[in-house]
Amino acid sequence: MSRADARDAVTDLRRIAFLLERAHESTYRVRAFRTAAAALRGRGAEELARLHAAGSLTDLRGVGEVTARCIGESLAGEEPVYLRRLEDAVARADADGIPLADAAIRLRESLRGDCHSHTDASDGGSPLSEMAETAIGLGHDYLVVTDHSPRLTVANGLSADRLRRQIEQVAQLNERIAAAGSGFRVLTGIEVDILDDGALDQDADLLAELDLVVASVHSKLRMPRDEMTERMLTAVANPHVDVLGHCTGRMGSGRRKRPESEFDAQAVFDACAGHGVAVEINSRPERLDPPKRLLRLAVEAGCEFTIDTDAHAPGQLDWLDHGCARAVACAVPPERIRNTRDAASLLTAGS
Repeated sequence: MSRADARDAVTDLRRIAFLLERAHESTYRVRAFRTAAAALRGRGAEELARLHAAGSLTDLRGVGEVTARCIGESLAGEEPVYLRRLEDAVARADADGIPLADAAIRLRESLRGDCHSHTDASDGGSPLSEMAETAIGLGHDYLVVTDHSPRLTVANGLSADRLRRQIEQVAQLNERIAAAGSGFRVLTGIEVDILDDGALDQDADLLAELDLVVASVHSKLRMPRDEMTERMLTAVANPHVDVLGHCTGRMGSGRRKRPESEFDAQAVFDACAGHGVAVEINSRPERLDPPKRLLRLAVEAGCEFTIDTDAHAPGQLDWLDHGCARAVACAVPPERIRNTRDAASLLTAGS
């Protein structure tokens, strides 16, 4: 096999890491493939072939036995077996192991971007530039970066000063993307905490500068029903809020299982419809929030929606399938899903 026939080992390793993130595999496994990909950068195919022939790929810092085997298969012009198995799993099924219906596939193809994502500025695992690069690769027209607000210290929430610096970083990144001839845009945003009294955990003037504000409850999730309802109604009425994030706060799987918060869903969804606030269909496998019965209620209330990944890593940006399947199952009208629209239309929605 000539070197001309070799695959790009870095691309294959990054794709494996992406698909592991998509499958919600452990962070250490994802990191192993990203670290190995980084170890290969700047090394020519001839050097890698020589190391492989000598059985010395594992001498490279960050390359282990499994990643070395994948590299060797790539150098031989073969799709790594590890990668092929992951690709086959993606092709077979959605988050519940059920083949994705044609309608859900069409809905996924119509989505123009993602309105809820996190970077390593708060509790995400990758920098802004890598999240944007992955979104471009997925065919998105835009990605809204919504790192956490300051009170959520466990997630390294952004202070007002840190958020201002991120806004500047987004502007600089967008300049580089535009110079490269891409029509893609990173949009500024925040996942702002809804405080106990319904106030928002960030300066109002700063919220007004952002492209999109997702408001979510992260604390006192077992608050009494009437108090939680009032808390959410107050937040939804705030003119800076564009999207109500993962409305029940439930965790259906994983290490942090928890039940739904209790609130008057009819009243909250009526308020969302009245104030032009979209209800998020959260695609994270452990959330899948709102539950289907509440999602149908939101449809009946006349709400608009966003289908979001709540991604904390690049591979998780490909979780939109899960939300699309639920939207189709609950008869969410595609025209009421805001991220089927271009960025300009998204930014004027609800106003």
